[in-house]
Amino acid sequence: MIWLFHRYYPARKLLFFASEFFLIVSLSLLVLYLKNHYIGFDFDHWPLFAKIFFVAFMFQLWLYYFDLYSFRRKDSLLDMSLRLVQAVGVATFLIGVFYSVFPRLMINNWSFTFFLFLIIILAISWRLFYFYLLKTGYLNERLALVGYSSLAKEIIDEIYNQLDSGFSITTIFHSPQENIDLEKTKFEKKPVIYSSFDNLYKNCIKNHIQKIVVCLEDRRGKLPVDELLECRMKGIDVVEGETFYEHLTGKILVEKIRPSWLIFHGGFYKSRTTMFLKRVLGLIVASLGLLILSPIAILIAILIKLDSPGPVLFIQERVGKDGKIFKLYKFRSMRTDAEKDAPKWAQKNDPRVTRVGRVIRKLRLDEIPQMWNVIKGDMSFVGPRPERPFFVERLRQKIPYYDQRHTVLPGITGWAQICYPYGASDEDALEKLKYDLYYIKYMSVMFDLYIIFKTIKIVLFGEGAR
Repeated sequence: MIWLFHRYYPARKLLFFASEFFLIVSLSLLVLYLKNHYIGFDFDHWPLFAKIFFVAFMFQLWLYYFDLYSFRRKDSLLDMSLRLVQAVGVATFLIGVFYSVFPRLMINNWSFTFFLFLIIILAISWRLFYFYLLKTGYLNERLALVGYSSLAKEIIDEIYNQLDSGFSITTIFHSPQENIDLEKTKFEKKPVIYSSFDNLYKNCIKNHIQKIVVCLEDRRGKLPVDELLECRMKGIDVVEGETFYEHLTGKILVEKIRPSWLIFHGGFYKSRTTMFLKRVLGLIVASLGLLILSPIAILIAILIKLDSPGPVLFIQERVGKDGKIFKLYKFRSMRTDAEKDAPKWAQKNDPRVTRVGRVIRKLRLDEIPQMWNVIKGDMSFVGPRPERPFFVERLRQKIPYYDQRHTVLPGITGWAQICYPYGASDEDALEKLKYDLYYIKYMSVMFDLYIIFKTIKIVLFGEGAR
């Protein structure tokens, strides 16, 4: 397993990416070989290799942006093929634009056209082969669950839905008091079931277990300490269910954790260096963003004025760090009487949204004025999204640890925004809090850069907006 921002990422996923890059480069060389009969591998040809690496990079970038490195059980061959053709089309267009500006760097048309045809076949074939490997489960780390609680069921569902989680649940140990119904639970292959914790170590060895996840609802007097200690001392990894779930999903299961878990576990350390670098990063990105997007901002302001009566900017109170109220700026995307009765969240196909508003919300362009909030210091570029006082008061009564999201500056984008679609309910607020607390726990400048990179994809494809 590879650790990236404290999440589990199977090493084979990196190997798949690197292998595909190697195959694309090899395919390019093969096409040129067929065209020219021979290519010498010496330093005289380094410009040619630079061209090939650029083409491979562009294709893989857009394969990533079209989610072709995410392997989900619900994906069909047709859906994957359509996204692949779209990714290749966008990459080809951008490479063509680049070649029109720098024609000397161009690979000849015949070679490039033949290459496009081959890369589609290669990418589909390579993914089908990888899907086959995933289905076999041979490359997965073998897990045993100790306890069959609601937390265990959450973990089972997550592993089943994430085809490339890197784990297979092969064994479950549960107490006689716990009811287990495998017919209602989804597994790739049915695990071995033991209805007691006796001989836990021997049974783990028998089933080639590599990691034990403890999911007991109440451990007092029920935790098989001696058996787990023997497993740990003999090299089998033992981890709490809450911690495993966090690293598997990138979110903290707030309904299940105790305050002591938050107090005594790692993370949530906000060093001065990290906070200073976050502030510098926010200032740089916000300043450049305002400068680059100023022509678009002027055009949006004119269109808003022409589209509907009312001000260009929408100014609203939001809750910031430490509960401080500040004024948040957005381009107005709704009618001026949108909340004449009471505050309410935006809905899908909300009739209150104007014609221009529908477009700018889809592309997240209504958020441009918030870069001024970042420069002022009300917000960071990356952080939990600020909520309105009306909703905060209600949510803190319903959701455990809700106020902990106010221990950092709110952001224009955040971990919850790139991992979870737009939500308009208390249940959605709970799900977003799980991601927000995970971000706060592992906050870093590199994490911020990764979130910004993922946000670009969301903006380009108009995902999650309402």
